[in-house]
Amino acid sequence: MTRLKSMITAGMAFLFSATAPALAQTPPQEPNKAPLIFAAASMKTALDQIATAWKAKTGKSVAISYASSAVLAKQIEAGAPADLFISADLKWMDYLDEAGLLRPRTRETLLGNQLVLVAPADAKTTVAIAKGFDLAGAIGSGKLAVCTISSCPAGLYGKEALEKLGVWAAIEPKLAQADNVRGALLLVARGEATLGIVYATDAKAEPKVKVVGIFPESSHEPIVYPAAIPKESKNPDAAALEHYLSAPESIKILEEQGFTILGKPPA
Repeated sequence: MTRLKSMITAGMAFLFSATAPALAQTPPQEPNKAPLIFAAASMKTALDQIATAWKAKTGKSVAISYASSAVLAKQIEAGAPADLFISADLKWMDYLDEAGLLRPRTRETLLGNQLVLVAPADAKTTVAIAKGFDLAGAIGSGKLAVCTISSCPAGLYGKEALEKLGVWAAIEPKLAQADNVRGALLLVARGEATLGIVYATDAKAEPKVKVVGIFPESSHEPIVYPAAIPKESKNPDAAALEHYLSAPESIKILEEQGFTILGKPPA
C-alpha cells in the first residue's frame, strides 16, 4: 500500500512537471487595440470629426478605413478585422447579415442622404432634373463622373435614377467610373468630368464643386446608412463606439455635414 501511494505521488509530480512549462509559456493577453471602423467613403468628413470628438471624450483612438461599401463588405467576408461597419446602402449590410457575419442585435438604421448632380464650382451649368431631361446635352463632349455602377451604392442609386428618368441609354457612353463616391467627386473638383452624381454630403465637403440639381427621391431607393458590429470583432470598445454615433455631439456633426438622422443605437 505504501509503495502504491509512492507511485501515485511520483506520477502526479511527473504530470505537474510536464504541464508546468506549458502553462508558464502561455503568452500574455494582447493589449486592446484602437477599434477599426470600415466606413463608406461618403462618411469621411463627418466620421473623421466624430473620431476626434471620441478621442477627446474617452482618450481612445479610432482607426478608420474608407472605401466603397461593396469593397469593405467583401473584405469583412474575407476575414478583415473590422470592429464596426457603416454601409451607404442596405444591400451590402444585408449581404453580410445573410452570411451570418454580423453580431446579433447590433445592426441599426443610422443615416439618410440625398443624391445630387454636381459641377465644378465655376461652371455656368444649370440642370432641371426631371423625366427625360437632357443630361447628355448638358454634358456635351465631357464625362459624367459616378462611382462603380455595378457595386458602389452611389453608382447603383445613380443608375437607378437615370433609368427611371429615361436618360440612361444616352448617358451610359459618357460615364467616368471611380472606385468610390469621393473618387467621383474628385473628378468633378479637378475639372476632369463635366458633371458628377454624388451625395449631398460629398458636395458639402468639397468647395470646388457646386450642386446643380437634386434627384427626386422617387427616382431611386431611399438612401440609408446602416451600421453593425461584425461577428468576429473582439474589441471591447466596438459597442460603445457604435452607440457614440448617436451621441448629441455626433448627431450635431452629422447634421452639419448634411446627413439625416434616422435611427437610434441598439439596446
